Amino acid sequence: MPDERSADCVIEDDRWEAAGLEDLAAQAIDATLLWHRIGGEVVVMGCDDARIASLNADFRGKPRATNVLSWPAVDHLPHAPGAMPEIPDEDELGDIAISFDTCTAEAQAQGKPFDHHVLHLLVHATLHLLGYDHQTDPDAALMEQTERSILARMTIPDPYEEKA
Repeated sequence: MPDERSADCVIEDDRWEAAGLEDLAAQAIDATLLWHRIGGEVVVMGCDDARIASLNADFRGKPRATNVLSWPAVDHLPHAPGAMPEIPDEDELGDIAISFDTCTAEAQAQGKPFDHHVLHLLVHATLHLLGYDHQTDPDAALMEQTERSILARMTIPDPYEEKA
């Protein structure tokens, strides 16, 4: 397993520059990989809704904007529902695209600080690169609990907690 952790950013939408995507990506990816006690490299592209909608159409057949997409560098091995996935032993873990427009709208709608929402989405996407998914209820529960644990270490409130 590689020891070093790094996030390389490609900024396609200048609003990400002002929002500090490079720092946010480094924080989220470092925390996620450190939690798993591994290293690796992730490339993060900061884009807008038009670009992510195009990527979503090309790769998932869904021609609409979304908040974040991820492309693991390896095909993950199947695992029992709710079981920890086998973490890839790769230097390059994969790529993430994140949309400024959707992230902004979601953070506002959920009453969350923008940076907290972005950190959560980047942790979530990095977990996908490591083989986590949420296709079954047990897998979703494992992924959400892992996100909560990582975000708590970053002092980010539980993103799944219902507000009164």
